[in-house]
Amino acid sequence: MTEVHMDLLFSRERIATEIARLAGRIDEEYAGREILLVSVLKGSLLFTADLLRALKTPAAVDFVRLASYGSDTQSSGIVEFRYNLETPIRNRDVIIVEDIVDSGYTLEALYNKLLMQEPRSLKICTLIDKRARREVAIEADYVGISMEDGFIVGYGLDFDEKYRQLADIYLVKPEETSLP
Repeated sequence: MTEVHMDLLFSRERIATEIARLAGRIDEEYAGREILLVSVLKGSLLFTADLLRALKTPAAVDFVRLASYGSDTQSSGIVEFRYNLETPIRNRDVIIVEDIVDSGYTLEALYNKLLMQEPRSLKICTLIDKRARREVAIEADYVGISMEDGFIVGYGLDFDEKYRQLADIYLVKPEETSLP
């Protein structure tokens, strides 16, 4: 197995600060209402749990599982729905919780699918908004951290199912691996 070299990019303290800020904005916008957080598995699991704990607004949680990467580091552009919502969303306030918005293909497919189910409102919350590789015109309503480019792991983000457990987010050095 090739060793992956990483540099700390976003500390757990920075992540916690951004989550508290996002929760505050969501609480302001949804005061007096209940929201449904739709967590995109597997990468958003940690972010969703921490966001849920930071919210004062009553919130339910459901999950979807989508894939467009496989073991590669760039989106294939083809989105596969592997696990769908169990909760009906018609006339509900729904927030999609995504770990990272990269090419936008996965998020656009999910957003459009959920929109067809007629929620009262549908917004997007992402921890990381990576702009350099955006290929579709989709924007998050709530953004924790913006960055241009680079392959990152940790805090739920993985490379071939590894490194999700790291508490901080790291930038993988491409010259040391087969990553772009």
